[in-house]
Amino acid sequence: MQNNNVLKGVIQVGLGAASYGMLATFVKLAYGEGYTTAEVTGSQMLLGILSVWILHMFQRSKTTNAAMATVNNKLYLVLSGTSMGFTSVFYYLAVKFVPVSVGIVLLMQSVWLGVLAEWLLDCKTPEPKKLMAVLVVLGGTVLATNLIESSAFPDWRGIAWGVLAAISYTITMYAGNKIATHLPSTQRSLYMLLGGGVVVLVFTAITWPGSFNFNIVYTWGIPLALFGTLLPPLLMNSGFPKVSMGLGSIVSALELPVSVTMAYFILHETVSGIQWAGIALILAAIVLMNVSLKRE
Repeated sequence: MQNNNVLKGVIQVGLGAASYGMLATFVKLAYGEGYTTAEVTGSQMLLGILSVWILHMFQRSKTTNAAMATVNNKLYLVLSGTSMGFTSVFYYLAVKFVPVSVGIVLLMQSVWLGVLAEWLLDCKTPEPKKLMAVLVVLGGTVLATNLIESSAFPDWRGIAWGVLAAISYTITMYAGNKIATHLPSTQRSLYMLLGGGVVVLVFTAITWPGSFNFNIVYTWGIPLALFGTLLPPLLMNSGFPKVSMGLGSIVSALELPVSVTMAYFILHETVSGIQWAGIALILAAIVLMNVSLKRE
């Protein structure tokens, strides 16, 4: 029964990560139409918070014995949710300066950062199979981003924003695994999104050029909110408590092949055979981890 619960958590985290993988392509398309980073993040967060709030109210009306959030629960969730806002802002700034394939590999540094966080904060020494999976994922990311064949070094601004996005993404995953896990996923997601919304609001105010194109709300804001603010928090807040931080961060590597595939088919970015080989390595690592869990 426990193994089935872990496997369910793995699937939920994987679907949440896959949703995140679609974002960079949508952001690039929005940038191509002249929208700013503030407009992209603002519309995503606005629609996302509204959608999760509606789901939360609907769930609360149907459930009479749901756990109640304390003041501390709400405070910690809002504070931890600021990392979601930072992740969106940093990641969207990164893909403004570097290709999607490079931006996603920078974000995927959360794979080893997650295992490191579990080791340092929870005093859990990584198991050999987990370390092996991390090495395979990292090796696959090097191939999948085509850093070996590329002769031009990526823009340092994109690298800096990408690394910051990876750090904040790791914090988001850790919070999803530790904070107020007894609460319904919609309630946890709502408070975390409120924290992220504060960050996005401050960023929008700081970078505001004097106007805001509200057309993005009903164009790119819808897919950005669905795949960036609605589905991932709900899926990850439900899935992460069922799995460990280290395993969750490894499964979240599914975001990479999804992102590269989206860039290939929609943005028409060139993806070489080496890149596809790297994606295959990452998928193999994820499958091997799941098979191992099932056997145990």
